[in-house]
Amino acid sequence: MNLSSLGFFRSLRKDNQQFAVIGLGRFGRSVCSTLHNFGYEVLATDIDEKRVSEALTEGIVGHALQLDSTEPGALKEAGIFEFDTVIVAIGNYVQESIITTLNVKEAGVPHVVAKASSEVHRKLLRRVGADHVVFPEYEAGCALARTLTKPAILDRFDLDPDNSIVEVIVPDEFHGKTITELQLRNRYGLNLLAVSQDGKFQINPDSTKRLERGSAMVVIGCNKDINRLPI
Repeated sequence: MNLSSLGFFRSLRKDNQQFAVIGLGRFGRSVCSTLHNFGYEVLATDIDEKRVSEALTEGIVGHALQLDSTEPGALKEAGIFEFDTVIVAIGNYVQESIITTLNVKEAGVPHVVAKASSEVHRKLLRRVGADHVVFPEYEAGCALARTLTKPAILDRFDLDPDNSIVEVIVPDEFHGKTITELQLRNRYGLNLLAVSQDGKFQINPDSTKRLERGSAMVVIGCNKDINRLPI
């Protein structure tokens, strides 16, 4: 997530319990399944009747319909325009994705999230009104590359292109040293947010806390400084 996304996420209704997902490919199915498991009501649609049937059989949605989302009349009849948030998960079919996004925005849906497959696709989706665009494949590829080159980084949250919060395995040379002795801020320009102990994280640990090999720590700072850690 970046700062430009903050306005969109602030505008989402906290009491919204219903979502519509258009497209039941891998991405759409994942969104449906997660929302459904969280207890939200999900209406899913796809042009492929087999995908609709599978989604219902597997119980990843409460309701699913077969329809052509490029037809505004079909979307209206299905009640899609009544939803506060619609996820256009078509992605790989650029023309259908753009037309569908245009249809739901022109109908007045307040929050439309759309999946893009390229930078050009993203620009077109924004042009026709998508409020938030995601790149699942790009983001997964970046995460994999980071994992392969920096296996000690267990998790990462990018604040912006230059700054992140990361969970890392405690480096061997940090083993047995207290937080005061490490001087992370002076030596690396990083702030320590938490350290793990017995499978749980201790937030804002005491400066006398000694780090242990094999445990994890969470730091925040500039990516260039994070890359200087001995991991």
